[in-house]
Amino acid sequence: MKIAPIEYGDRKVYSVAAFNRGVADWLARLPTLWVEGEVTELRRHTGWQSVFFTLKDPSDGACLPVTMPRGRFEALRLDLADGERVHVFGRPELYEARGDFRLRALTIERFGLGDHLAALERLKRKLAAEGLFAPERKRPLPRLPRAVGLLTGNDAAAKRDVVSTLTARFPPAHVVVAETYVQGPRAAAAIVDALRALAARPDVDVIVVARGGGSFEDLLPFSDERLVRAVASSPVPVVSAVGHEQDTPLCDLAADVRASTPTAAGRLVVPDLGELLERLDRDRGRLERAAQRTLGRERDRLALLHDRLRRAPALAVERKRAALAQSAARLRALSPKATLTRGYAIVRTDTGIVRSPAAVRSGQPLRVEVAEGEFGARVE
Repeated sequence: MKIAPIEYGDRKVYSVAAFNRGVADWLARLPTLWVEGEVTELRRHTGWQSVFFTLKDPSDGACLPVTMPRGRFEALRLDLADGERVHVFGRPELYEARGDFRLRALTIERFGLGDHLAALERLKRKLAAEGLFAPERKRPLPRLPRAVGLLTGNDAAAKRDVVSTLTARFPPAHVVVAETYVQGPRAAAAIVDALRALAARPDVDVIVVARGGGSFEDLLPFSDERLVRAVASSPVPVVSAVGHEQDTPLCDLAADVRASTPTAAGRLVVPDLGELLERLDRDRGRLERAAQRTLGRERDRLALLHDRLRRAPALAVERKRAALAQSAARLRALSPKATLTRGYAIVRTDTGIVRSPAAVRSGQPLRVEVAEGEFGARVE
């Protein structure tokens, strides 16, 4: 469709939409071509229809936005990462609604790792072989740190994110901020010095290294070997919160905990005061109920013991009385008197009981005992 201007007298004026459409149509007539560069800022999401990244010229830093349909990108199975050098085949186009110029990729071929990525891969393998990234080296974060060391850039949004999260979650938190270079050739050494200074403070129990997102080159200081070794040898646990979730500088691998964002780091290093107070209230309630149950059980036990003690003397007397009555019954059963009541008698001489007629002589006096008394007798 021909794009017609609006005429104001002798002046021809194009609307923004018409201008963008005309440029887009002109760009569409350009041929497809190959472009070489390093992949940076690779962004993709399962809910997006396209994959976005930037091609960067390593010689002078020139950048070209690139978009590619997600299905076509995933079908290539390149598993690209920031820093890789690639050849992209596509055509230039203009997104009319926003006037964004970009290269619409039709295919991508890996040209080889970029210089930086190749060096990082070699360093990564070297440090991993030394055990600096081993999971068993990771230390747990303190539950209630006396002070949180925050290493970040000057006037950085990452600093505001961490501090605001810390103070919102745990207002009593004490934060020691160390501001330093986080980008450029002097950044790695400056970060190492600031990290060691924070770790030397006796009250700092955990350190957060925070930096917001940036290009692949911007985050290179956080993959410097000096910094990675300093993080691994830190006497206190280190939380790395560098870049966005898809960024993985080497200090992330050496740190005790990796946070996807500076805000997430703030949530990791201190507890939520509201949740902590709620938990304390619940624990206090459980302790109170447990104490009441224990007191109730002891009260019931003491009442039972008191009742037993109160009844114990009467029971003891009754048992003794029963035993005494039983003994008396046995004694009565064994007593000679019981035999005498049945009509028997006991005959005695001066020397003892008579058991045989041969034991007495004629005329000898005797004493005869019966149930109701005794009387004298003489042998005839």
